[in-house]
Amino acid sequence: MDNPQQLRYSKEHEWLSDAEGGVSTVGITEHAANALGDVVFVQLPEVGATVTAGESCGELESTKSVSDLYSPVDGEITEVNEDVVADPSLANSAPFEGGWLFKVKITGEPEDLLTVDEYTAFTAG
Repeated sequence: MDNPQQLRYSKEHEWLSDAEGGVSTVGITEHAANALGDVVFVQLPEVGATVTAGESCGELESTKSVSDLYSPVDGEITEVNEDVVADPSLANSAPFEGGWLFKVKITGEPEDLLTVDEYTAFTAG
């Protein structure tokens, strides 16, 4: 699976969609999903919570480890994906579709996000 061109990426391996009505969708990349292994538990921020770019806002637990989930932007959580909470394997099987994690109303301009080419080069080492 290739990383979608229209998304922006964080160095913590989250992706961010373009804003629609000021709200963007966030998930983990396929690279992160593969590195984690089989995701068995997802803890997401609550709707209404304020998140800060680069700071932990949840957790992903896999058969290998527990990893923090970082927000790629500043903003307020408007929706969480209850499907991925009920079936954490969606984070592995469909990281860019049904495995999205939360939606955030962005405050301020996102910084330090990578284009698909920059992210691909970053993950290649």
